[in-house]
Amino acid sequence: METGTPNHSQNFLCDFTNPSDPGICPEMLEVAQEAFRAGDYSLAAEIYGSQLADLQHPDRGLCLRKADALARAGRIGEALDMYCTAANLSRLRPEELQLLVESIADSLREKELKMSSLERKTTYGNQNNGKSETGDYVNKSKCSGDGDIEKFGDIDENDESLDLFACRVCKCLLSDPTTLQCGHTFCKRCLENETVTECKICKYKLNKKNGQLYPIGFRVNVILVSLLDKWYETESKARRLYLEGESLCKKQEFGSALEKYNAAIQLAPFDYILIGERAKLHTVMNNYTQAVQDGDSTCRLKPLWPKAHYLKAIALTKVGRKEEALKEFLFCAALRPEWSSVKLEAQKILCETFSSVFENDSFPAPLRPQSSYTQLKPSLLNCINLPLTDERISDGCSKDSRFKVSKTAPCDNSVFTTVESVKTPHSLKKLDFPVEDTKTLGSVLSSLPGSSLKRRCPSDSGSSQGFELPCKILKQDGECFPQKAAVHKRSREVPIHLVDSSDLECSLCMRLFYEPVTTPCGHTFCLKCLERCLDHNPSCPLCKEDLSLYLATKMYNKTFVTEEVIIRYLSEELAERKTVYEEEMKELSNLNKEVPIFVCTMAFPTISCPLHVFEPRYRLMIRRCMETGTKQFGMCIADERKGFADYGCMLEVRDVKFFPDGRSVVDTIGVSRFKVLSHSQRDGYNTANVEYLEDKKTEGEEYAELVRLHNSVYDQAVAWFTSLKDNMKSQILSHFGSMPGKESDPQASPNGPAWCWWLLAVLPLENRAQLSILAMTCLKERLIAIRRVLIFVTRKRSS
Repeated sequence: METGTPNHSQNFLCDFTNPSDPGICPEMLEVAQEAFRAGDYSLAAEIYGSQLADLQHPDRGLCLRKADALARAGRIGEALDMYCTAANLSRLRPEELQLLVESIADSLREKELKMSSLERKTTYGNQNNGKSETGDYVNKSKCSGDGDIEKFGDIDENDESLDLFACRVCKCLLSDPTTLQCGHTFCKRCLENETVTECKICKYKLNKKNGQLYPIGFRVNVILVSLLDKWYETESKARRLYLEGESLCKKQEFGSALEKYNAAIQLAPFDYILIGERAKLHTVMNNYTQAVQDGDSTCRLKPLWPKAHYLKAIALTKVGRKEEALKEFLFCAALRPEWSSVKLEAQKILCETFSSVFENDSFPAPLRPQSSYTQLKPSLLNCINLPLTDERISDGCSKDSRFKVSKTAPCDNSVFTTVESVKTPHSLKKLDFPVEDTKTLGSVLSSLPGSSLKRRCPSDSGSSQGFELPCKILKQDGECFPQKAAVHKRSREVPIHLVDSSDLECSLCMRLFYEPVTTPCGHTFCLKCLERCLDHNPSCPLCKEDLSLYLATKMYNKTFVTEEVIIRYLSEELAERKTVYEEEMKELSNLNKEVPIFVCTMAFPTISCPLHVFEPRYRLMIRRCMETGTKQFGMCIADERKGFADYGCMLEVRDVKFFPDGRSVVDTIGVSRFKVLSHSQRDGYNTANVEYLEDKKTEGEEYAELVRLHNSVYDQAVAWFTSLKDNMKSQILSHFGSMPGKESDPQASPNGPAWCWWLLAVLPLENRAQLSILAMTCLKERLIAIRRVLIFVTRKRSS
């Protein structure tokens, strides 16, 4: 069995005691090391065992190498034998037991938690909740590993398992919810933490100075605050009490902080985060018994939370119950394989365990424990599904049946101190190892010896709870306490009777939010409503906060939490609101009725027309043209009596470039001509019902005459343009581009030849004269009119 333990450095921690011993074959050791590096740990173990069998005296370094290989191969029972043999030769160091701890943790993870290494990385990837890695107020009473508790002991839920109202940084109910420009919402205190520099969901970079968002800081989302206080009144109060307690802890006012935590837990008795924080505080205050109780409660409420097991383990260590602390440290290692400081703690306890076996030899005979260390082997081997009758499992040293290199010297069992002759510490005897076979690693770990030689008093027998695996605790508690099982998932259901659409109304349109966006000052509006307000004034419609920078970024992202609340709990009202919006968009996209009209200058088909848009009404008009997808609007010149002329040209938007203050430069091109049937207005800008114009086509002799006229006027136009001064020609070319070529069929386009419109745009004519030619639907008449103008301007230049 290969455990899948991460491949650490291949440098062995212990050198050979006597590398020049004639029984050691360097070539075989090299083969063993190569097998170890290649992941064939069983082969490496057998080679090391063969080398041990040929030695006159046991070599501690070789024992450790075989033990490491056996541990990597998942043969825990045999590995324990070899570690114990090495410990008999010289006291073990904690770093020499790293692979043993990792192998046990791997077995827990894969056999009991049904979690592969890859799945663990995917499901419980390294998460940092934004707190200090040094553990904030624990600095004055820092236990080993506290520096990593916030990094590796973080809530192990992925974002998909969290409900709508949980902060994705601290995984708790949103407190003072603050919405970023990207649209995601977090607790204000989480965002103010100096380690949080970007949105945890979309990686939007925060422009922070001294912990605050530049330039106005983090502002609370007014709508979400009122909703959370209304829907989750009790939990919100508990959350505030917890935060007050946390603030007191940072000030070292632990007594007052404990009162806040107690009050919070009374309101939310099944909140495992609150209970876990109180366990942490009890440890700081040296209230270790209470810390153990809170740690145990936290483990039962959240069995797969590494921090819960860590807090319990620290408290158990403080009260001297190290054999139980070892189990919790191993759970942490199983749930968070990358948590090195936790593994080191487990290694230290195991090191003391092995050392106590041999230190007992100095005790008088009546006080020496009588049980054997090999009680661990049967249960360990059962947990990894290896039969006790397997030929690899024998008392003493391995048979090395698969690979054996011998110098013909028989293995002298008297040379080695096997585990049968090793005395176990008294703590092993007091653990009452079960006689019947077990099939889980849990029963094995419950029998792991501690280093204490003190007998357990009868009164203590009930103080230590039996070993239970996290997955089994989760199942049992879920069956017995459905309410707690729901809390385990931290799922929150909105009380339907408290849902009121009036709580989610836009203060501008007085309708249900549609595409809600939240400003940096914390107020929420419909996207379209806010855009219209910012067209007129770059400040918040409610609090008048300056939003110039917000306007410049154009990051009007929807507030995801608010939108999702409406989708889930106000679906009928949203459907009605959406219907109204779609009807408005359909009406705006009609290019025959109420066509938006930009009153400014003359425009012609196929000719570009760049526009500088700064008036609020035209900002709105251009935005609507883009949103509806038509990207078209009409262009007309002004008329003193009617407001705008009776004829115009439809323009199509090719590009829009915005300035930070909301102004824009719009690149358009003429597409068709129209006649105005009626004049009207909408939201401040002009509209019109229009009829599109097309040239009347001719045939036969009339068409031939039209072609001759077309060619003649074209040649005349080219001659006129060529006669212009160079500076004038360059100005025309830079603004209007080159003159279009002559078309073979002058009637191919419903608007006639493109060169006619180019020429009409550059000829020195008044707008009224240009308008009369634009309105013509007879190409022949338009060509005659252009020829007259050419004759007139040519004669004028000559005179």
